Amino acid sequence: MRITKSKIIGLVSLLVVFLLIGGILVWRGAQPKPTQLNEVNGYLGGEKIGLFDDARFKKLAEAQGLDVNYRKAGSLAMMDADRKGLDYLFPSSRAAVEYGKAKGVDTSKGDIVFNSPIVLYTHKPVAEALVKSGIMSHDGGVYRMDMAKAVDAMVNNKTWADVGWMSGYGQFRIDSTDPVKSNSGNEYAALVATVLNGGQPATTTSLSRDSAKISAIFSKSGWMETSSEDSFNQFLNLGVGSKPIMVGYESQILDLAVNDPDAWNQVKDDVVIVYPTPTVWSTHVFIPTDADGEILLKLLKSSDVQKLAWERHGFRSADFRGTSSISRFKVPGTLEQISAASELPNNDAMQQLIDILSKGQ
Repeated sequence: MRITKSKIIGLVSLLVVFLLIGGILVWRGAQPKPTQLNEVNGYLGGEKIGLFDDARFKKLAEAQGLDVNYRKAGSLAMMDADRKGLDYLFPSSRAAVEYGKAKGVDTSKGDIVFNSPIVLYTHKPVAEALVKSGIMSHDGGVYRMDMAKAVDAMVNNKTWADVGWMSGYGQFRIDSTDPVKSNSGNEYAALVATVLNGGQPATTTSLSRDSAKISAIFSKSGWMETSSEDSFNQFLNLGVGSKPIMVGYESQILDLAVNDPDAWNQVKDDVVIVYPTPTVWSTHVFIPTDADGEILLKLLKSSDVQKLAWERHGFRSADFRGTSSISRFKVPGTLEQISAASELPNNDAMQQLIDILSKGQ
């Protein structure tokens, strides 16, 4: 049989097709198979959502085989919520952990991951007025609130005009999240109770004595958010007339400056960070409830995540390793170190404080 030129071309073409198909199959076989990620779910304090939504954090989690998801919840509220099928709880204080333990939550594997001081946020006209009246100070570019004077003013029903801000409406107050559900409000309540106890951590005895004063102070705020994130956003969006002064975390303004520069540029000439004297530390404790949660805890404590959490979200690390100067954020009035801080009351006192405030609502 004579092989024609056209047959040769056809055979060559067919061979090329087979080689191409074979090459493609070999190439596909050599590619790494997609890793099956373990979905990790839990309750998360709102102030840490920015970190968990960060693309860099997600990439670090994926490298450990984790797809991290969350449900936003107040630090105390998450201890009372349905925890079925969840891998972790991530409240914002040891007090919340103790509260959870009293509710039957297994906190034995919990560990401190981040630290953040409780601060106040206000607006420049309010800050300037309160500095003139002496309830606040402004030294070295840093605003500080004298908490003894602030609590005394609230106990004695002083008006905004009495404390120097003539444009303020009604009684002087410091707004917070709900102290029965959210950590920042709860720690602020502990700070108020400690100030009423002469600067010593509040006790069950002092709380029994001061319960009416504490309830009256919190009744001035009316409706309170259950999330620090929601409260801070309301503060930024509604302006001085809604929340003249509010309780928050230092990390919130640092996170805003890094991750939402447009919003920061709009408010930077008005919003003022104020350090209470004294303040309290918020210790963000991660509680794993299963093996996947334990892997996530290990990731959170890694140097990569600790560095990311500080540099992009303003969380001071658990042991302060790798923490560069706070000046990197270019937020006026921040402190490198917190020198005036009070210890939280013990667990019995904190439980009693929650009970007092629950009855007042």
